[in-house]
Amino acid sequence: MDLDPAELSLADRYKLLIGAIVPRPIAWVSTVSPDGRLNLAPFSFFAGISSNPMSLLFCPANTDAGAEKDSLRNAKPPNEGGTGEFVVNVVPEALALRMAACAEPLAYGESEFALAGLTPEPSVRVRPPRVAQSPFAFECRTDRVIRLNPGAPNGGNIVIGEVLLARAADGVVNARLHVDPEALSAVGRMGGRGYCTTRERFDMPMGAPALALSNPLPGPR
Repeated sequence: MDLDPAELSLADRYKLLIGAIVPRPIAWVSTVSPDGRLNLAPFSFFAGISSNPMSLLFCPANTDAGAEKDSLRNAKPPNEGGTGEFVVNVVPEALALRMAACAEPLAYGESEFALAGLTPEPSVRVRPPRVAQSPFAFECRTDRVIRLNPGAPNGGNIVIGEVLLARAADGVVNARLHVDPEALSAVGRMGGRGYCTTRERFDMPMGAPALALSNPLPGPR
């Protein structure tokens, strides 16, 4: 089956992306408006992109009307009207339902922290607070915003941020800076309303040694 995006609706393109690109980590992004109002929203188009400088990105699409979502309004650089800062909080399994609640379409300026019963904890390097209950957070300064289809309904935007500080709860990171996946207990996003845990894991060698352990190739599909 060949699928041409030009012949698909926006909804169908989205279904293919979220159904085939799995599992996706979730960026639980906290921001603050220029006048100090808090916002907290989840995004599963999210990735770490560089260790030098330490950077990550998340992708808040436009609204159905083509307007900027609150996270983008707040996180865009000051010369564009935002604060130029955001925090990415990791979503542990214990907070999955509260994270999902933060997708509620509140009016601009209403706080998802209050809606979900979460505690805003002051950050060290940026104005937006962290989620106190999250086991890991990245405090970020916005480097740039790339608008793929400005003003268009559901148009894509890429917010790139430089990590100014990483905060880990006690017991999550060891002395060698290895993150304990059990302590992190992160959840991932699948297609539709599906989510997954990270409890089932396996190790394998990198490069050519992995071929010694590989199974026969499957037949054509």
